[in-house]
Amino acid sequence: MGKISRYFGKLRHWSLPYFIFMLFFVALPLVLIFIYAFKDAQGSFTLDHFRQFFTDSKDIKTFLYSIEVALITTAICILIGYPAAYILSNKNLCKSEVMVMLFIIPMWINVLVRTLATVALFGFVNIPLGEGALIFGMVYNFLPFMIFPIYNVLKKLDHSYIEAAQDLGANELTVFAKVTVPLSLPGVLSGVMMVFMPTLSTFAISELLTLNNVKLFGTTIQENINNGMWNYGSMLALIMLVIIFVINILSDNEETAQSGGGLI
Repeated sequence: MGKISRYFGKLRHWSLPYFIFMLFFVALPLVLIFIYAFKDAQGSFTLDHFRQFFTDSKDIKTFLYSIEVALITTAICILIGYPAAYILSNKNLCKSEVMVMLFIIPMWINVLVRTLATVALFGFVNIPLGEGALIFGMVYNFLPFMIFPIYNVLKKLDHSYIEAAQDLGANELTVFAKVTVPLSLPGVLSGVMMVFMPTLSTFAISELLTLNNVKLFGTTIQENINNGMWNYGSMLALIMLVIIFVINILSDNEETAQSGGGLI
C-alpha cells in the first residue's frame, strides 16, 4: 500500500489511466484501420482497395455529394449561427442568460432523438422526406455546434479594440467588419470543424431523413463494415481520417496566422 500511495502521490502518474484508455480505444483502432486498409482478404499487402475507390464512379459520386452536403450545411450554419452568436454575446441585444441556455440545451440531447423528432415533425406537417429534409436535419442537429464556439470567442472579445476603432472614427459597420469579424475567426474555424466533419461522416441522419434513399460517405463506410468488407471499409475510413487531419492542420495554421498577424 505504501508503494501504491507513493506512486499515485505524484500528479504525473494520474495520467496513466487516461494514457491506457487512449491507447486501447483511440490509438489501437486507428492502427487497425491503417493495417486493414492495406491488406486484402488473405492478409497480403495491396493497393487494390484504393484503385477500386478511385475507379468506382458510384463511390466517388457519393463522396463528392457528401462534401457538397457538408459544405451547404456548414455555410447555412455560419449564416444563421454567427448572427445568433453575436446577439447572444451582446449584452445590449440579449440581456437574459436563458436565451443562451436555449441554444446550448439541444447539444445535451442525443442526435438520434433529435433526428427522430425531425422525422415526426415532417410527418405531422405532411412534408415529404428527401434532400430538403436532410439539409434541414443537418442544420438543426449541428447548428448549436457552430453557435457555441463563436459565442465563446465573442463573449471573451477584448472590447478595447472596438473602443479604439470607434475613437478613430469608425462606424458600427466598419468596426464589425474590421475588428469583430477578424477577432472572431478562431471561433468560426472551430465551428466549421465541429459541423463539417460530422456532417461528412454521419450516416444515421441521412438514413432516417431520406428513408435510406440518399447515401452519404459515412453510409458507404457503415455498409462495407456491416457486410464484412473490413478492408475496403477501413480504406474508406482512412480517407476520412486523412481529410480530418488535413483540415485540422489547415485550421491550426489559420488560427496561428490570425493570432500572430494582428488585425487587417
